[in-house]
Amino acid sequence: MKLASLKGGRYGRLVVVSRDLQHAVAAHGIAPDLLDALDRWSECEPRLQALYDQLSAGTAEDAFPFDPQQAAAPLPRAPQWCDGSAFLNHGRLMETAFNMPPIPDVETVPLMYQGGSDDLLGPHDDLALPDEAHGIDFEGEYGAIVDAVPLGCSPVAARDHIRLLVQINDVSLRGFGPREMRTGFGFFQAKPSSSFAPVAVTPDELGEAWQDARIHLDLHIEWNGKWFGDPNGREMNFGFDQLIAHAAKTRRLSAGTIIGSGTVSNAGGKKGSACIAERRAIEQIASGAPKTPFMKFGDRVRMEARLAGQPLFGSIEQRVVQSPKPQE
Repeated sequence: MKLASLKGGRYGRLVVVSRDLQHAVAAHGIAPDLLDALDRWSECEPRLQALYDQLSAGTAEDAFPFDPQQAAAPLPRAPQWCDGSAFLNHGRLMETAFNMPPIPDVETVPLMYQGGSDDLLGPHDDLALPDEAHGIDFEGEYGAIVDAVPLGCSPVAARDHIRLLVQINDVSLRGFGPREMRTGFGFFQAKPSSSFAPVAVTPDELGEAWQDARIHLDLHIEWNGKWFGDPNGREMNFGFDQLIAHAAKTRRLSAGTIIGSGTVSNAGGKKGSACIAERRAIEQIASGAPKTPFMKFGDRVRMEARLAGQPLFGSIEQRVVQSPKPQE
């Protein structure tokens, strides 16, 4: 099943999207928005699935063309956005390049921070940011959206709480990162609003590409129309089940909580990178200095995961612009 939120209202307007992403139908008779549907998933899911089957078969009444330009993030606001760093290759490259001390227990305890979830961006929204000097970077990720997860949930039980999968551009401002990490309080200014591909999908839509609570798909990334990388999600060192259990170790997770994979990263270098910082780390290791600059105003980034040659979540395609200065 594929679901999206059209712009309008605080939480968007829930629609069901056809498998080929060409048509949609409003789901307001079932749930006004996706967060409400997740809160009542056992009640809403069978009805949404029936509507999806009708839409994909071409028999749904009141269907209309699906326009990703009108899509918000699947959850424009979420109870929590918990981002992991589940691809250890990414962290190892950063440590090697910049002589960072290794993080204790990194191979057994997932890394995770809690980002802002009150202003999640749609797939074609501009990335409005204040200053190029802040080190503007994109980060291609995958994510999972859960229903209510109890405190102390095990990884095995966590799999049954994964309701939807998403594709994310977790925008970073690299200029703030070093100081914020040194404080021990974690990221804040370094992490502006994240962006999402238009469609959230149930795991069954992936078929064999959903294995071990990991998305076994390439994430194709272009920067200003040129290939940047297509790393595959299969190399997650911690699956989404383990990330969810880690997040729920000391707290309950509300329905609609989003768990991020962290930057998709593959060993060996042949698949490119999913963020500029990783490419700069590779350059630092190879030649003693990074060469690739961070993003400038006017730059564009495109991200797309494909299943059988077709976009699974739709595409993220965004432009970086300077945010307007607030009035005095």
